[in-house]
Amino acid sequence: MGLFSKAETHEFNVSGMDCGGCERKITAALTTLSGVKKVSASSSEGKVTVVSKGVSKENITSKIQDSGFTVNP
Repeated sequence: MGLFSKAETHEFNVSGMDCGGCERKITAALTTLSGVKKVSASSSEGKVTVVSKGVSKENITSKIQDSGFTVNP
């Protein structure tokens, strides 16, 4: 079994990111959640992709919003 076995990938549309600093802020915040394996944030696409195991979409959304960004449907 590898690092990502049974991991889930979630993609979020996020507004408010406009630079690499924003990407780093979201990445740093999300990696504090136990179970998050990988985060990819793209300010140019307005997307955040999270690979995690045992972390709900709601917890990820809350952490993004707590960082000052908006998660869009």
